[in-house]
Amino acid sequence: MSQSQSQSSSPARTQSQTQAPAAGPARVPSDRWRLQVVHRTEFRYGGPVRSSYNEARMTPENSGRQTTLRSRVEIEPSASVHAYRDYWGSTVTAFDTHGPHTELVVKATSVVEAGPESHVPEAVAWADLAAPDVQDRFGEFLRPSRLTAMDDAVVQQVRAVVGDAGPREAGQLVCRFVYEQIEYLTGSTNVKTNAMQAWEKGKGVCQDISHVSVGLLRALGLPARYVSGYLHPKPSAGIGQAVTGESHAWVEWWDGGWSGFDPTNVVEIGPRHVTLARGRDYSDVPPLKGIFSGPKSEGSSVTVEVTRLA
Repeated sequence: MSQSQSQSSSPARTQSQTQAPAAGPARVPSDRWRLQVVHRTEFRYGGPVRSSYNEARMTPENSGRQTTLRSRVEIEPSASVHAYRDYWGSTVTAFDTHGPHTELVVKATSVVEAGPESHVPEAVAWADLAAPDVQDRFGEFLRPSRLTAMDDAVVQQVRAVVGDAGPREAGQLVCRFVYEQIEYLTGSTNVKTNAMQAWEKGKGVCQDISHVSVGLLRALGLPARYVSGYLHPKPSAGIGQAVTGESHAWVEWWDGGWSGFDPTNVVEIGPRHVTLARGRDYSDVPPLKGIFSGPKSEGSSVTVEVTRLA
C-alpha cells in the first residue's frame, strides 16, 4: 500500500537538516520576514503496520532570497533516517521504520528568513531562449509533463494575450491570464488532476493553477518549473501571531535568471513565501510520500502553523 500527503492550497485564495546559530533577537531588513513553520502530518492505520518507507520534502532551501536558520524533521515511531539532495536539488529526508505501529507522525519545524530576490539578472530575448545551448540546458523544463500538458487551442489563446511582450513580461502575463480563468475552489480537484482537467473545470487550487501556468509557459518556449512551499496568509501579520497555514505552490520561469511568481494570488515571490522544493510538476515535490506493509490506512490529518517572528 502507498501513502502520500496531498498538496494543499493557500488559505488566501529527530532529523536536523539545517542548523545555524539560534535566531536570537529579531534583526532583519524591512523587506524580509523571519518565519517559523510547523508542519505536522499524522497517518492512522486499522491495525499494526509492520514496515514503512517514506520520503519527506519539508526542509526549506538556502538561497539568495531565503536563509534557513533551523530545520528539523521528527518522526514517531523512531525510524532510521538519512538526508540527501534529489535530482532537482531539493532536500529529502528518507526514513523507514519496522516496529509494529498503528500511527505515523511526521513533524517538521523550520525557522526561515525570506524576502524578494536579492539579484535580478538582465532579461534575455526570445531568440536567446531558442538557442541550442539553452534548449539543451533546460530541456526538462521545456517539455510538457503528464500533469502540465496543455492543448494547442489554449496555447493559442495565451499567445494572443502575450502578443509582442518579451519573455520576462510574458511570464507574468501568462500567470495573470491563468488567475483570471481558473476559480480558486478548495476540494474541486485532487493531486492526480492534470492541467487540462483543471482548465476545463475552470476551478482548482494552487497546485492546478501552477500546473496550468507551467504548461503554458513551456508551450511559449519559457523554461518553467513547479515550486512547493508555504505562504504566510496574512500580509499584515503581527509579530508572534501564530496562524493556520497550508502547503502552497507557485511557478518560476527562466528569462536570463529564474523569475518567481505566485499565480494563485497574483503576487511576486517575497517575504511571505517559504520555498521547499522544485521540479517539473507536483509529482517531483510531494511534501510526504511512502509505502507501508500492513492493514489499510484509516485516514490522515495535516496541520501547518506559521508564525511571523520578525
